[in-house]
Amino acid sequence: MGGSAMEWIVAQQNPLDSSPVESSQAAGSIPEIVIILIILLMIATVVALVTQRLRIPYVTGLVLAGLPITEVFSRRIGLDPSLVLNLFLPILIFEAAINTDISRLRSTFKPIALLAGPGSIVSSAIIAAIVKYGLGLNWIPALLIGIILANTDTVSMIAVFKEIRVPSRLSTIVEGETLFNDAAALVSYNLILVVYTTGSLTIVDGIKELLIVALGGGLVGAILGYLSLPIFTRLNDPLSSLLLTVALALGTFQIGQFLGVSGAVAVVIAGLIFGNLGLPRSSSASDRMSLLSFWEYAGFGVNTFIFLLIGIEINPIMLWKILPAILLVILAYQLGRILSVYLLLAGLRWFDRPIPMQWQHILVLGNIKGSLSMALAVAIPLSLTGRDFIIELVFGGVLFSLVIQGLALPSLVKRLNISPVSDAMQETGQLQIQLIAAKAAQEELDSLLKSGVLPKAIYEELWASYQARVAQSERVLRDLYNQYRAGQLKSDRSGLDTIRRQLLLAEKGAVRYALRKRIVPEDLVQPYIKDLDEKLLSLEDD
Repeated sequence: MGGSAMEWIVAQQNPLDSSPVESSQAAGSIPEIVIILIILLMIATVVALVTQRLRIPYVTGLVLAGLPITEVFSRRIGLDPSLVLNLFLPILIFEAAINTDISRLRSTFKPIALLAGPGSIVSSAIIAAIVKYGLGLNWIPALLIGIILANTDTVSMIAVFKEIRVPSRLSTIVEGETLFNDAAALVSYNLILVVYTTGSLTIVDGIKELLIVALGGGLVGAILGYLSLPIFTRLNDPLSSLLLTVALALGTFQIGQFLGVSGAVAVVIAGLIFGNLGLPRSSSASDRMSLLSFWEYAGFGVNTFIFLLIGIEINPIMLWKILPAILLVILAYQLGRILSVYLLLAGLRWFDRPIPMQWQHILVLGNIKGSLSMALAVAIPLSLTGRDFIIELVFGGVLFSLVIQGLALPSLVKRLNISPVSDAMQETGQLQIQLIAAKAAQEELDSLLKSGVLPKAIYEELWASYQARVAQSERVLRDLYNQYRAGQLKSDRSGLDTIRRQLLLAEKGAVRYALRKRIVPEDLVQPYIKDLDEKLLSLEDD
């Protein structure tokens, strides 16, 4: 497969390794590369306008736009696996991790762990078995296909969730699954390649290798994440803070890979630590917003190039020639997802809040493949028999999921109507937003007054204007709460239940902390925690 435009740029940055003639040729190619990048950006802009007008997923539009321009450029451009794994993937993982609330992740950890752990294993096994016996492949190629296509890319799902309101628990499960699913896929993929290169691997050695790679990656991420915190708190310049986070994301991945552990797991842990322990330490709300906005733009830009390059990489004519085999692969990964979701989540009710069946339908249809699947396929060793056939099978499955499932997902979410919004809920949400924003502005005013930036007279005037907004919002919210207590808003429990869940989780964390410090006896703590768990299970899904 061909390299990418970015790969050529890297290749041109070693003039000492080439002759003067080669150097001049390299210098002459730079404008062409810049022109290609500009054209790709213009195509992405047009796609954004068209998809907004047609109300279809942006990433689906990018893939479709990339299909007809494969042979347009004089240079061969495509999705380079090294670029994806070493640059794009750490950026996407870190951006998702710093925006993930650990408290919410903890409250939904059981379904996330089921889907990203046993779920991916079951799905990979089902896909591998169907592909092996249906297409007559050996176990190594079949297992690689299973691992690659069991991985889910939820960019399309998250994009739909931004337009259509869904319960926050479902959104957290989707984000958490893809966060840990990428890491699990990379670990399993590398393990299969170890089996391929060494010729054998016992079950005990395999488990030991998995634990070393996964736990070692978590340890590396935790160390680097915590080391970044004191540096971040001493940086008063937001631009320097941005550089620190970029170095943390990319450096953590490279250090993890260098040490022989999972770089993806390391980035996940480092991002969670920095996002939940580092960002709150920033003294300025504007600095925090600048940092989060930067990573939002970085994630959006990376996804734009990835999905456009996916479309350019795929050759529809080649896929048409092996259409029956691709249809079997599509059937295999859909069946693997169906069984892993419905069977595993059916047993969730025994130890956690059950997942509604409507949510499970969305999790199944949201089984969309993306950049990591294609990068792993292209990264398969050249010596593996049938490598090109495997790549074409994976590309066919990715194209189907991005186009067919990507287009069907928004209509399914709307049709299921999993989060109906009443007028009272709409009003409550708007008031909560106003209250949160006004309180945050008052806190910023206090900070400006203490720093001497703002005169007290202006401070008092501005503070009073925000206080009037706070008082009005609090009064209306109190009236709505009284109506709820009187039984007039029985269908609108979810907003208040969200607040109750936060309070109960805070109680649970405080009690467990007291137990760890040996402040309270364990025989009294366990019944109290059990009672808190029962109250949490009784709350409606948020």
